[in-house]
Amino acid sequence: MDISYKGANCVIIKSKGSLLVVDPSSNVKVNEISNDNAIILATQDAFAPANAAFVINMPGEYEHNDISVRGIAMKRHIDPDGKNATTYQISVDGVRIAVLGHIEAPISDDDLESIGIVDVVIVPVGGGGYTLDARDAAVVVRQLSPKVVIPTHYADKDIVYEVPQEELEPFIKEMGGVRETVSSLKIKNGSLPEVITVYEITKS
Repeated sequence: MDISYKGANCVIIKSKGSLLVVDPSSNVKVNEISNDNAIILATQDAFAPANAAFVINMPGEYEHNDISVRGIAMKRHIDPDGKNATTYQISVDGVRIAVLGHIEAPISDDDLESIGIVDVVIVPVGGGGYTLDARDAAVVVRQLSPKVVIPTHYADKDIVYEVPQEELEPFIKEMGGVRETVSSLKIKNGSLPEVITVYEITKS
């Protein structure tokens, strides 16, 4: 499995048999959404492109090719109107991935149980009142206790956000421990790091 980062909250997850695109929002360029075989995961309705062939944008259980997806309704960050965000637990190539959108911290015990044990967490960290900030992102990561952490949605000179986002460094400091910078992240079952590791994936 190969994970690459496109900016904002958008990551691409490729396995031998599947292509999964997470949150291809309008402020990032994602050529992969035109692929008829792509699975689009949207943590909010606004991130679901209208012209995609296969979109998952709500809670439920899904199977497509070699990927299993479970969507869990969660409370969106500073949203008084209930559970309007969807967090996903993905199983691919024997690796369990949690994709967190703009959710509220901390995660409730019930939601933690629904997400279950995960190896990888993909989490927005930019704050600004729009999404999890560095501190709250670190809180939810520690709740989930993965081996691999992929931060997203932080300040980027090439991306115009609805509200200014913090740099990545405050989250790195909150997490402490091991940090690696890679152009893409290759993961397979049995090759996870021994200790929790934050991977900064350079934007492609």
